[in-house]
Amino acid sequence: MKKTIVIVDDHILIAKALEGIIGNFSEFEVIYVCENGKDLIQKLEEGNTAPDIVLLDISMPIMNGFETAAWLTKNHPDIRIMALSMQGDDNSVIKMIKNGAKGYLLKNTHPKDLETALSRLISDGFFYPEWASKIIFTNLNKAQETEISVKISEREREFLKYTVTELSYKEIADRMCCSPRTVESYRDQLCEKLDLKTRVGLAVFAIKNGFAG
Repeated sequence: MKKTIVIVDDHILIAKALEGIIGNFSEFEVIYVCENGKDLIQKLEEGNTAPDIVLLDISMPIMNGFETAAWLTKNHPDIRIMALSMQGDDNSVIKMIKNGAKGYLLKNTHPKDLETALSRLISDGFFYPEWASKIIFTNLNKAQETEISVKISEREREFLKYTVTELSYKEIADRMCCSPRTVESYRDQLCEKLDLKTRVGLAVFAIKNGFAG
């Protein structure tokens, strides 16, 4: 069964072009297109199918990508958000990630790279190209540079070590000899303790504080 995608972009020609490109991907299909975040929310609240992935533009009227990502993260946390924008500045990347985006691409991305990114987003839970990773690891320093004031168990420390790798949560569970659900509980507990929202945030914390060695 193909993974489903919703495109949210106020530029209809771009959205339709993306829909056509994704239509050629073997593992993905676009189920509908929205012009802005408010349009997406309305469709979801009317009972339209929630997609596996939302391809989300940032600069949109009525309800922009930042606001939309925050709403999706709160109300539909299972939907993976991939920002797809012309904006590649530090502030946009960091703000989107803090609002729950699990990936970030520029609109000049080659179709083959888009397909790879979508596949990685499904298999790994996140995808950031090298340029975006540099921005993240340079700027995302909330809590990571502060003194650790929370108690982190040995198993949580072990989990932190694996967050900086490309291993999926299932593969981390295999390495830790536990179930994927247990690994997810380590993730959720650490995110709550450290006031973080994403695996990238946990990875940065692990590197800054010496858990990734």
